[in-house]
Amino acid sequence: MNIFDFLYKKIISWSRMPNADRYLFALSFSESSFFPIPPDVMLIPMSLANRSKIWYLAGITTISSVLGGVLGYLLGYLVFDLIEAWLINSDYWSSYETARLWFDKWGLFAVLLAGFSPIPYKIFTIAAGITGVNIFGFILFSILGRGARFFLIAALIYMGGDAFKHIIEKYINILGWFIVVIVLIFFLFL
Repeated sequence: MNIFDFLYKKIISWSRMPNADRYLFALSFSESSFFPIPPDVMLIPMSLANRSKIWYLAGITTISSVLGGVLGYLLGYLVFDLIEAWLINSDYWSSYETARLWFDKWGLFAVLLAGFSPIPYKIFTIAAGITGVNIFGFILFSILGRGARFFLIAALIYMGGDAFKHIIEKYINILGWFIVVIVLIFFLFL
């Protein structure tokens, strides 16, 4: 089944819609606090479809991700008692415990590392609020970590150009299943 090819082509077609950047903003914002799908799934195809907007798209993704991270921080800081039962019974509990350990070990640098971690960023934003790390430091390190991730993706696409697009289109199903396997292995052995 070519599910990843189908999804890739569908997102490419959506990326040409007039309000696509708003959808990217909404996805990036919500992923940082409660939604399970990372913004990369829209950022990459949108950047490939329109490389003239690549830096703009990376900027939107970074800004909205940080704003969503602030919401996640506030959820952890203000209403953790209300979401704790859900978190304990969810698949995210072990990731949350890992994030707490990272905060204990590296402090705010955990937020920077979270930008590249396979652990969902929302877990770090909520854990940052629960642990009460400095909000201004949290925002700064979120900008650095998330910005580095999204602008790195943009730079790779920009430099790779059509060759990068061709590789993705040729191997999208293999890449998709490879990422699924890596994420499953990560969560099984975390």
